[in-house]
Amino acid sequence: MSVVVITAIIASLFLVVGLAEPLAARLRLPYSVILAMIGIVIGAGASFLLQTELTDAFNSVSAAILNLPIRSNVFLYVFLPTLLFQVTLGMNVRRAMDDWVPIIVLAVVAVIFSTFVVGSALSLVSSFSIYACLLVAAIVSTTDPSAVVGIFRSIAAPRRLTRIIEGESLMNDAAAIALFGVLMGFVMEGLPNPDPIEAIARFPVLLAGGAAIGWLFGRIAVWVMSKFSRHELAQLSISVALPYLAYVIAANGAGVSGVIAVVAAGLTINVTAPSALGPTAWTNMREVWDLLAHWAGALIFVLAALLIPRLLEDVTFVDIGLITVVVIAALLARAVVLYGMLPLLSAAKLSPKIDTPYKTAILWGGLRGAVTLALALAVTESFRVPPDVRRMVGIVATGYTLFTLVVQGGTLRWVISRLGLDKLSPIDRALSNQVIAVALQSVREDVQRATEDYDLSRELVRSEAKTFGERLEAAVREAEDSSDILDRDRVTLGLIALAGAERDIALERFRERAVSSRLADRIISDADALIEATRTDGRTGYRRASRRVVELTRVFRFAVFLYNRLGISMPLARQTADRFELLVFQRLIIRDLDRFIDTRIRRIHGRRVAEILHELLGRRAELVDQALDGLKLQYPGYAEELERRFIRRTAIRLEYEEYSTLHEEGLIGDELYVDLVHTLDARFAQQDRRPKLDIALQKADLARQFPLFSELDEASLQRLKKALVTRYAEPGEIIVSRDAPAETVFFISSGAVELRRAGQTYRLGRGDLFGQLALLSKSTLRTEVQAIAPTTLLALDDKRFRRLLTRSPAIMEAVRKSAEERGIALDSLYVVSRGE
Repeated sequence: MSVVVITAIIASLFLVVGLAEPLAARLRLPYSVILAMIGIVIGAGASFLLQTELTDAFNSVSAAILNLPIRSNVFLYVFLPTLLFQVTLGMNVRRAMDDWVPIIVLAVVAVIFSTFVVGSALSLVSSFSIYACLLVAAIVSTTDPSAVVGIFRSIAAPRRLTRIIEGESLMNDAAAIALFGVLMGFVMEGLPNPDPIEAIARFPVLLAGGAAIGWLFGRIAVWVMSKFSRHELAQLSISVALPYLAYVIAANGAGVSGVIAVVAAGLTINVTAPSALGPTAWTNMREVWDLLAHWAGALIFVLAALLIPRLLEDVTFVDIGLITVVVIAALLARAVVLYGMLPLLSAAKLSPKIDTPYKTAILWGGLRGAVTLALALAVTESFRVPPDVRRMVGIVATGYTLFTLVVQGGTLRWVISRLGLDKLSPIDRALSNQVIAVALQSVREDVQRATEDYDLSRELVRSEAKTFGERLEAAVREAEDSSDILDRDRVTLGLIALAGAERDIALERFRERAVSSRLADRIISDADALIEATRTDGRTGYRRASRRVVELTRVFRFAVFLYNRLGISMPLARQTADRFELLVFQRLIIRDLDRFIDTRIRRIHGRRVAEILHELLGRRAELVDQALDGLKLQYPGYAEELERRFIRRTAIRLEYEEYSTLHEEGLIGDELYVDLVHTLDARFAQQDRRPKLDIALQKADLARQFPLFSELDEASLQRLKKALVTRYAEPGEIIVSRDAPAETVFFISSGAVELRRAGQTYRLGRGDLFGQLALLSKSTLRTEVQAIAPTTLLALDDKRFRRLLTRSPAIMEAVRKSAEERGIALDSLYVVSRGE
């Protein structure tokens, strides 16, 4: 085949890809279904033209199409890594980790279950071995959810549901391909059959080995790309090479799962690259990969569909019967997972509740596509597989794929329509009328100002204003006549809009480099969590999610454990600095959201709803301020340093914008502009480094941390250090309860606490002490002390503390002063001071 013909065919394929998307939109069919149909028509047409005696004019073109070097390796080594890698880059890893249980169940557990059910059913009605039937079942277990996900996005289905389906597809392909590799060993002739126990034991090794190689390659790639910060094209080139190198080395070099290696490499890049590369490079990288994946996904569908006529050319009625059995068994297995396993997970609070209509759409939308055809093709190409098994696998897998694409894919939108998933809820319909009325009122004001600015003809303006006014009156009338929306529903809708605005603000600040890249993902994930919780549980869900934003993460708690128990401070310093920056940024965002309520939400939902939203936002601000105050008490001055850094970064960004405007207006030349930008880049690099937070505190340096101990001699200090007992408290933990007997004095070596007594609240931080007044007072003070930050305390018992008072006038004076400030009589203090 000449280079000219191959070039013409490739160009024609890209033309087909370009025309398929608008065609799919016009016919209201899934894009993947249209691509598959086009491929089938091209393949069948080429075969017909080559065999017909009507004309020989198209024989050369038909032969070139049918003789394209399409092999399974082309799909597995060229297209598959691209598709998998792009999906991982586009995932919200933090939010996906929240739903790892349903994703694993739908992907790994469901693949194994479906393989067993379909394989067993096929074995009962055919003469093939159980291993051959299980191989077919593994091949048809890979799902392509692009159709149902695309429709879910168009009908505004819950984001969490869409994310679970996407995550399932990613892990589904990996698990099915790994299982396929294990089962191939049982059907290949000329090789000793593997031991089933060893094969099952090897399955986790394939997954773990692939994950390790992918993580290692991902880390190396990020490190190399970070060294080329001014060479974005080099960074993009390295990212393109990464999935292919990981796949080839894992599959061919280490003998583990190449698919898992690609997924692990992509997830590693997703988590680590944003902070290492910066927002612009990261955004451009994702855009490049979106384009590559679009081409790869379209081409793999078309090329795979070209094979369908060839693979089904000698199909018989017996084969159709086997295909029917596979169709029924696969749907049954999928239904058991959706209607049986998922409700159990929902009852155990491990998965979101999925309504029955959505389950039905997921069941019918489980299309099979190019990966299934590629695996089937790999079997038909292997001469070690018996001919009858090759034929059966090719026909059954291809026939089943054709059924899902044509029957399920062709009717999927109709099914979704019948389920009522494409219709607005009554609340959204009522709200849409009001939104239109408010929007038209704003448009009328803007148009009026525009016509005045341009001094247009009064007659023309009057004529158009009359037409527009009639439309506005109709919209207002329809909004007033529509069913009323309850305040509860308005609050829910307002909170969803508020969380959406928070997400937009975070994205904008990320693009402006006002927030660290490594934290932007968490901030955006928190906003997504607010949206989902509000959609599910309304105001209660918003409150719960907003509290979770402020709470300590599992990673932070683990870092506290490492520091408190093992003395390892670096992870805690990093997590504490992150928490400082997040809380400072949250406080800034909340102020922006207050303005958003007044300028946008009030106009749609009214004053009462706006007041409720302000109240909810105010409570959230209190949570943020409380957490931030705790950190400020623990590490004074650090929040101010972060705020100074934010102001400097904002100033540099504004300077960037000013130079860009001057350059676009032609007021400064290219050379001067480049020089100015380079200078700003250097300044921004300096401000990009976060202030260092030193959290290390050694017990041996106690005297330096507490000025109260400064008067003690060295011998007393050594005895004191031996007597002190370390205690650790997490935020929210009650350290001293109201009814507890006074037996201990606590010194705060790091952290912050809140002391509540007689309706008054005091906050204490690093270097303060508490419990001394309860010990020395004649009456019971009924004081409660609660940690408001990760707190390290040094505890001293009653006897040793009283002895310490006699040796340190400074401590005695400090105790006396704190008692006077709170109006507490400490007669026993004088007794102690006289040594009685």
